[in-house]
Amino acid sequence: MPQFKLNPYLKGNHSIVSPQVTGLKHNHALIDLAQRSVVALSIYGLGLQLSYAEDNSAQSMQLPVLVIEAQKQSTADPLQLKQVNSTGSRLGLTAQETPATVQTITQDDLQEKGLRTVKEAFGNVTGATVGNVPGNPAVLTMRGFSGNANTVLQDGVRVGASTFVTRDLDVWKYEKIEVLKGPSSVLFGEGALGGAVNLVTRKPNLEKKTVEGLLNYGSFNTVRVAIGGNLPINDELAIRSDVSYLKSDSLYDIDDQETTKFGAAVSLLYKPNDDLSMLFSANFDHDKETSSYNGSPLVSASTAKNPSHIVDNPYGLVVDKTTRHKNYNPDGGELSADTTTLSWSTDYRLSPSWTFNNIATYYHADRKFYLSPEQNFDSQTGLFKRTVQRWSHDHDVWSNRFSFGHDQLIAGTYRNRLSIGSEYSYTDFSSPRPSGNLSAVDPYHPNVGEMPTSDWAGWTSYNKFSTQIKNWSVFAEDAFNITPDWLVVGGARYERLDVERTIDNILTDSQQQFNPTFNPFSWRIGSVYNLTPDTQLYGQYSTAVTPVSSLLVISTANGSFDLSKGKSAELGFKSSVLDGKLDMIGSVYWIELNHILTRDPNNINLTVQGGQQVSKGAEFTASAAITPQLKASLGLAWVDAEYKKLIEAGGANRSGNQPINVPEKVANASLSYQFSTLPITVSGFAKYASGFYTDTANTYFVDGHTTYDASLAYDLKNMTFTLWGRNLTDEFYGEYSGYSAKQIYIGAPRSVELGVTFKF
Repeated sequence: MPQFKLNPYLKGNHSIVSPQVTGLKHNHALIDLAQRSVVALSIYGLGLQLSYAEDNSAQSMQLPVLVIEAQKQSTADPLQLKQVNSTGSRLGLTAQETPATVQTITQDDLQEKGLRTVKEAFGNVTGATVGNVPGNPAVLTMRGFSGNANTVLQDGVRVGASTFVTRDLDVWKYEKIEVLKGPSSVLFGEGALGGAVNLVTRKPNLEKKTVEGLLNYGSFNTVRVAIGGNLPINDELAIRSDVSYLKSDSLYDIDDQETTKFGAAVSLLYKPNDDLSMLFSANFDHDKETSSYNGSPLVSASTAKNPSHIVDNPYGLVVDKTTRHKNYNPDGGELSADTTTLSWSTDYRLSPSWTFNNIATYYHADRKFYLSPEQNFDSQTGLFKRTVQRWSHDHDVWSNRFSFGHDQLIAGTYRNRLSIGSEYSYTDFSSPRPSGNLSAVDPYHPNVGEMPTSDWAGWTSYNKFSTQIKNWSVFAEDAFNITPDWLVVGGARYERLDVERTIDNILTDSQQQFNPTFNPFSWRIGSVYNLTPDTQLYGQYSTAVTPVSSLLVISTANGSFDLSKGKSAELGFKSSVLDGKLDMIGSVYWIELNHILTRDPNNINLTVQGGQQVSKGAEFTASAAITPQLKASLGLAWVDAEYKKLIEAGGANRSGNQPINVPEKVANASLSYQFSTLPITVSGFAKYASGFYTDTANTYFVDGHTTYDASLAYDLKNMTFTLWGRNLTDEFYGEYSGYSAKQIYIGAPRSVELGVTFKF
């Protein structure tokens, strides 16, 4: 009897080929397996009549019947566990197959939750907290690490340190946001310790023409307009374009902080056959605040007109609610960026088992930071002392990454997926950085003055930075199935970083030059085991590297230090149960960062790489369709982060203290109900974050907070009208700190917004 064999590792549509049948011209039968996961294939000896024609004469033959038993594919998958996650690996692994915590926020999620900007979207990541520090928009804290210890990518490409390239843009053009928790230097190079966030833009497809958009208006005179569409030109070409515009008097209700965000993206897909695909894309973004919000400075309790109690400290300083809307920047200040990204990606199938991918990227950004970053209360005068800076960036990056992929059975039994490749990037960065002091201002009736020009005689510091970085790397990943249920994943990356730094002191007409070189090596090893087809256990050990300060502006002294080295271990599970109605991700982790800068305990005037920062914690994410009408989601995170070894200038020992802007507990939850007899959906959202410190001495503690949002949506055939309410209780709370430890960024007050989305 003819025998048939199905590869148990393959998913999707497959061909089942019959063995050779003597005397027949056609010797195979194709069966389309629509179900994604095959449980069993049984071949019975019952008859199936198939007719074959040869030489104008019909022949018939009895072939075995193929009876296929397959697991039902659920249309659910709210946490995208069964989808390929391109951020967690370059091997085409699904989230279930990835031995790490990965989370995906889709465009539908963004719209349903009313998330408009990158900062708001990042805040929806389990365990993450986000701030809008002017010099670091949408700065992210994750798993106990902040700023450049987390990597932000666009379409899988890293163009620089996250605190430089991340902007608080409108999220309309993104198809989804993928998050990989924990070290990811093996994938994206230096600077990826707490995690990596990938902003994935919408792509064209050859399927059908679509048009979609939105129009919103809300508090603080906020207008948001967006439109996008996909157009198949023919069987080989398709184009997509997305445009968005947001304008507001201030998203935080701050005086003189007019905010504008404009984004435009266009991409062209060329797919002449199933083996070759090319994507050409261009993205332009403009964001501007006429005067940035630098937080609310603390004042003495005796001076405050309406003191709050959200900050604990031994000095009797408070946030005065009266100054909640005040802006102390000089007139003519500006926080802005114009960013252009061009890319060309190619995917080519070389053979049934080999593939080739190449992505070439050009990135350019012009940024302006014209502001008063620090305002410190002077108890003697009752005024705010102010600093001022007029910094700008001219930032160019050219990069190219190629990789070969191989997917084949070894010895006919063991599936092995391999990716090997190389990446090269060249960065050219220049930044004039004049700094000085402005006249002090009254906290309640500030006479802010004018922003000084670049040739102002009052600059006390005026350096011009010039940096060129050549980054070359080779990398490899492999996923090997020991059994159909047991997968082992490993990877390694070697980099060479050549940095050329020039610092011109404009005031003294002097120059410093130095050329540090770094050769980091990162690796990871992990494993995933299927308890059932829908429940996995995983574990991973990984390493990462991060500079002691950003390489773009690293000082002469810091340039002599090696990269800080991190390592991490993680255990977790992923599960999709109740026929896909409940998805869960849970993990426990430990991350250690060594060789951070500290003072020599035997000579406090000497800086050495002997410091250590450690975090350990647990995370849980769940999404459930409780009934066809009732849906819920939950994210819980706990982290214990501390400086294990840290001595600062003057000999102050910070060992055992908590890092800045790291709350111990973070939670978010949502609940939505769609009426069965009415086209109405009611949703509620809650976000909680415990308190955090604003300084390494742990003397300023900002209390925790809980905020509540809600929405009411009315569905028509191709439209949805939605009313959002944000911070319904008008909670007055601190969400982040930056610059001075005595400046607290107050969260946005209560607001409402009405909008319509459409899709045809």
